[in-house]
Amino acid sequence: MITNLRAAIGGNYIINWVLIKMSRISGTMTTQSRSKILRRTVLWELVEEIPKPISTLLIITSIAVPIFLWWLITTFGNIDPKFLPSPAKVMEAFGRLWSTRELLKDTVASLWRVGVGFFLASILSIPLGILMGSYATIRALLEPIFGLMRYMPAPAFIPLLILYLGVGEEPKILLIFIGVFFFNALMVMDTVKFVPKDLIESTYMLGGNRWQTLIQVIFPHVVPGIIDACRINLAAAWQLVIVSELIASTEGLGRRISVAGRFLRTDEIFVGLIVIGVIGLFFDLLFQYLLRVSCQWATQKR
Repeated sequence: MITNLRAAIGGNYIINWVLIKMSRISGTMTTQSRSKILRRTVLWELVEEIPKPISTLLIITSIAVPIFLWWLITTFGNIDPKFLPSPAKVMEAFGRLWSTRELLKDTVASLWRVGVGFFLASILSIPLGILMGSYATIRALLEPIFGLMRYMPAPAFIPLLILYLGVGEEPKILLIFIGVFFFNALMVMDTVKFVPKDLIESTYMLGGNRWQTLIQVIFPHVVPGIIDACRINLAAAWQLVIVSELIASTEGLGRRISVAGRFLRTDEIFVGLIVIGVIGLFFDLLFQYLLRVSCQWATQKR
């Protein structure tokens, strides 16, 4: 309303000054009204950060409590270790597999497959997603087929991948690529679609052309969304590596879990799952750190 009044009044300095004061008073009154209605709380403020010590304590609790319950159930629950091994048994299996370097080889093999498949999917899907979000013509051309492919489960392509590419590394990497590429492109496209139109119009008014607007305005604005999309879809890549390593693999965490399940070595299954979880958590934190460092303006807005 205040903006509309300013536009209608034009260049009258005194009235503009009055309207600015009114908007500041209105903002102050809104803050005071909220403080009277809502009781201040540390833990339950909407979309607000909590103190660092409390955040650290909650993070530790989220990990420590499940481990404690796991130990409690396996120690006092009279459960067959083949059904649910204790934390000590899992650590023993971890030490055994690590000492023979089998776990290291499996981890490196899975990291290689996930890394190559995810990297190829990202470097192709990010620019394509930006173009789809920026140009309605490209979006109309590609979004239907991408939407169709997104609903096709990637593991369903395994017979075709074996038929076309054999049983080497290529079908494993391509399976991860298929599972990430279409989702990532559509998520990046949706991020671009939410760039404020006023920002683009302002760039045109300042003399910018379409290419400058795309590179210098749209791309920097959507970098936080791109990082979040990649962070989310990396989890899908790690889920698919388990399936991809069923294709005549001799190494890999997925193969390790599959072989352990065949011989009821539940402790080794837990080792493989925990290693995948720890690696995934590491990359998740890495993406969050990258977001804080490269897009401080976005983290401050949040």
